[in-house]
Amino acid sequence: MESVTSQSLPPDVNSQGARSLEDVHSSVPVKYPGLLRRLFAFSGPAYMVSVGYMDPGNWATDIEGGAKFGYTLLWVLVMSNGMAVLLQTLSARLGIVTGRDLAQACRDHYSRPITTVLWILCEVAIVACDLAEVIGTLIGLKLLFGLPLIYGLILTAFDTFLFLAIQKAGIRKMEAFIIVLVSTIGACFVLEIIIASPAWGPVFGGLFPRFSGSAPFVFPSMAALTVAIGIIGATVMPHNLYLHSALVQSRQITPTTAGVKQACRYNLIDSVLALNAAFFVNAAILIMAAATFHHLPAEQIADIQLEDAYKLLGLLGAAAPKAFAIALLCAGQSSTMTGTLAGQIVMEGFVHLRIRPWLRRLITRLLAILPAMVIILLREESKMMDLLVASQVVLGLQLPFAIVPLLQFTGSKRTMGQFASPAWVKVLGWMAAAIIIGLDVYMIVDQLNDWMTAAGAYAIWVQLTAIPFTIACGLLLGYILVTPWLFKARQQDAEGATATATALEVTAGLNAPLYKRIGVALDHKRSDAVTLKHAVALARAHSAELVLIHVVDGVGGQVFGDQTADRERREDQVYLDQVAESLRKIGVAAQATLVFGKPSEQLTRAVTDQKIDFLVLGSHGHGYVGDKMFGETVGAVRHAVKIPVLAVREKS
Repeated sequence: MESVTSQSLPPDVNSQGARSLEDVHSSVPVKYPGLLRRLFAFSGPAYMVSVGYMDPGNWATDIEGGAKFGYTLLWVLVMSNGMAVLLQTLSARLGIVTGRDLAQACRDHYSRPITTVLWILCEVAIVACDLAEVIGTLIGLKLLFGLPLIYGLILTAFDTFLFLAIQKAGIRKMEAFIIVLVSTIGACFVLEIIIASPAWGPVFGGLFPRFSGSAPFVFPSMAALTVAIGIIGATVMPHNLYLHSALVQSRQITPTTAGVKQACRYNLIDSVLALNAAFFVNAAILIMAAATFHHLPAEQIADIQLEDAYKLLGLLGAAAPKAFAIALLCAGQSSTMTGTLAGQIVMEGFVHLRIRPWLRRLITRLLAILPAMVIILLREESKMMDLLVASQVVLGLQLPFAIVPLLQFTGSKRTMGQFASPAWVKVLGWMAAAIIIGLDVYMIVDQLNDWMTAAGAYAIWVQLTAIPFTIACGLLLGYILVTPWLFKARQQDAEGATATATALEVTAGLNAPLYKRIGVALDHKRSDAVTLKHAVALARAHSAELVLIHVVDGVGGQVFGDQTADRERREDQVYLDQVAESLRKIGVAAQATLVFGKPSEQLTRAVTDQKIDFLVLGSHGHGYVGDKMFGETVGAVRHAVKIPVLAVREKS
């Protein structure tokens, strides 16, 4: 097998920096002898991505498109699916070849301000996506169990725990669970199509666009264009591009040219199969809506809701609405899991900020719940569908800020080496980007005109708010587009560059001691010997003085401070003095300091008062319950001081 050389693979593939989804990185073996077993081993990431292509937001746009415009927008789904397969394949290749997800690649190539803005835009898209999942889930709960929307909203706030339980089972178990949900959705819509019995002639006719000869050209009306943009935004979802580039790194890919080629090939198959399954679901929803609702009076479908669709499906029999509700609930729950992973990836990738998954999930979910709660409390449940469609338009508007960087990175030989996109792939990719950007611009201009007309005398506020924001977004996109040509992009791996600079800085200062006064927090226990062992080693390495610190935290110390004269204070003082004297006898400079009160506060104060530049303290190693019962000092001190802190386990 061909070995990796600097010519065969780009430098990023050997990066030792932060890994995407580090808990599951390279956790799935793929070295199997049979073709089918290898394909099965690689299968999974695209199916997890595909749930974002059939989430409740898709339902809103597909149902509206089918009910209002029949089969005429089916070709938009075909085009969107083609874009999805192309872009998700490029996303997977980026992750496989460079070992970096799309968010990390953006941080590597763009300046910090640009990266921060891209991160914020991506977070807005994730919240918009989660809003669709919240609405779909609570409507599904209401349709299946009669649960009021406000109670369903409360319940959706706690589905974090379901996700965390499944996540702990491992990436393969999570993929299997997602595939079960996707299969359930597909089975429900097979039943829906059979019951609806559409006219297949018009269905096949809708697979091709029809030019109208007037604006908006291939769309029946501006309303159809808005729905089409929503369909594109719901199908080619921006956060899925970040997600896919990270998920593929969960496979144990052989770091050779042949190994990378094999991984790219099998992930292409995975993407084609999974995304075409998602296309089938979306097409089935639109076809069902067209066959069932399009012939109804215009006023009846002017503002059709998911609940209306559920009730109208009752005309087809008892099974149709139940299948619809089950599929809707599955779509909401499956999408919420992948949305959580995407949020974790973009936060860690763009700004290198890592928080606990449950906290990340709660923040995203609460931000999504707020607009839904406002609508419910105002008793305007009929506006839920508008929220769903609006969320998908937001996704469509954010798409260019994910697509353009992806096309730039995957088309660069410096980033991708021999795996850079060939010319025909670049042409198709930039055509997709041009279509999406063109549709966005057309819709934005039309929407701004509508807002200014509706505002009347208050149009100045639209001019002062919406227009500057739109211009700023346009300038940002233009900057990203021209960056590779006007400036030398920061192609070097950011982590690698940091490592090189760090190594040079360390080498230059090897002969200079870093620390002069090292603080040692002692507990007056036998375990202090372990803490002192590390502290003495540091003191000798840096010719530093040890400052022995003990906090008298009993009742006397807490209440009377340094005025206390109880037995605890006397024994602690004797202990510190004896330890200091013993250290001085072995040639280590040491002094003793007794402080009084709450340990975390007094240690923090002692660091400042004693001019300590390194702190060593023991860690009892309690779990969560122990910390709550006995208190937790290490974390509080570590966050309060501005010097390095070494926490030593008592039984190390």
